[in-house]
Amino acid sequence: MFELISPLDFRYAKGELAERAKRYLSEEAKIAYELKVELAYIEALAELGVCEANIVKEVEEAARNIKAEHVYEEEKITKHETKALVNCLKRRVSGNAKLFIHLGLTSYDVIDTANALRYKDFVQKELIPKLKELESTLIKLALKYKSATQIGRTHGMFAEPITFGFAMAEYVERLGTRILAIEEASSKLCGKIKGAVGAYNSLCLLCDKPEKLEKLTLEKLGLKPARYSTQILPREYFADLMHAVVSTMGILANLADDMRHLQRSEIAEVEEYFAKEQVGSSAMPHKRNPVTFENIKSFWKEFVPRMLTVYMDQISEHQRDLSNSASERFLPEILFACYYMSHRAKTAMEKIRVNKNALKRNFENAKEKIIAEPLYILLSLQRIPDAHERVRKALLESDKKELKKLIEKIPKEKRLLLEKPEKYTGLAEEITVKICNYWKEKLKLKGKK
Repeated sequence: MFELISPLDFRYAKGELAERAKRYLSEEAKIAYELKVELAYIEALAELGVCEANIVKEVEEAARNIKAEHVYEEEKITKHETKALVNCLKRRVSGNAKLFIHLGLTSYDVIDTANALRYKDFVQKELIPKLKELESTLIKLALKYKSATQIGRTHGMFAEPITFGFAMAEYVERLGTRILAIEEASSKLCGKIKGAVGAYNSLCLLCDKPEKLEKLTLEKLGLKPARYSTQILPREYFADLMHAVVSTMGILANLADDMRHLQRSEIAEVEEYFAKEQVGSSAMPHKRNPVTFENIKSFWKEFVPRMLTVYMDQISEHQRDLSNSASERFLPEILFACYYMSHRAKTAMEKIRVNKNALKRNFENAKEKIIAEPLYILLSLQRIPDAHERVRKALLESDKKELKKLIEKIPKEKRLLLEKPEKYTGLAEEITVKICNYWKEKLKLKGKK
């Protein structure tokens, strides 16, 4: 295992998480899905009477016994991955069946269709459920702390009061929109059985209705045919999915960054779970670093630049070139990275400790300046000119007499927010509840409103 090159394999793709992902994203899965395409094509040929029905069982049995290692051994001879797979199939069937395996197909009828199918399966069966688990966790946190006053921060400085639940509702909203985007992009993934240039040239020799042959093949796989393709599918299908995934990773990184900063020693409003025997530093025994959130941020830094390569793979000369042949092999890593990040974020947010004492302490430290906004607005409503500037100068110069004089200009019944600035949270609590309820319903998440 430790002879592997990619840290995804020997460090991160471990345990049940990896086992589930490997069913779709591993090289073994790639070969298995390509065999599914070859079999579905034979089934469609038989259904249209192009080949005998008994050939289907032969190919099905042969496909069941082919592993990636067999294909790779054969590729040492053919120097062509799809021809190697086809040879492995043909070697295991009768002479009559050999005639119809891959007949009329081009490599990317198989490769593109198989990739579209396995990415769709992974996203819909694994990634989206994992993201929904994280969404549910964030909703629980948001509702639990919907009334817990927190000082808001803009540009890293004290701003106006919000609640911790309101801060979590931001990520409930943003993550919810990305889940929908991933769902939409994955649902649009399609296949192609159109031959070497996409015009059905070879398939026209096999049957009178080549488009029906394509449709039948893809229906057996749960895919629709692309309206148009060359030798390869239009790359926008994959680009749209990867964009939705990578932009989701950006939200996870932003959440991680916020949680990491709120753990700073001088802030300490949240605390990441730290196991009993866990070590924070090899030099400083007292350290309890926000390692999970830093890891999530680090993953994002590695994978967000890869989106540029995805966009570059939109370019293919005329009906096909090979400039995507290596770069697109790394797409499964992008999918796994998002899967891994969402799992770590969910685990971390489930166990995070919110320090209400620190929330209160930091709010008290900001208390005097918080009143600036409500004070100048209330003064303006009393028709007092230059209210903003007068409040700004009074606070800047720490002129308590001037500040007191300004406050006295406000009618007593309207001074509550100045005396109890913790009440100056606007609609933070109401918005939090509204956002959480919206996404619970939209995503059909479990739990009470």
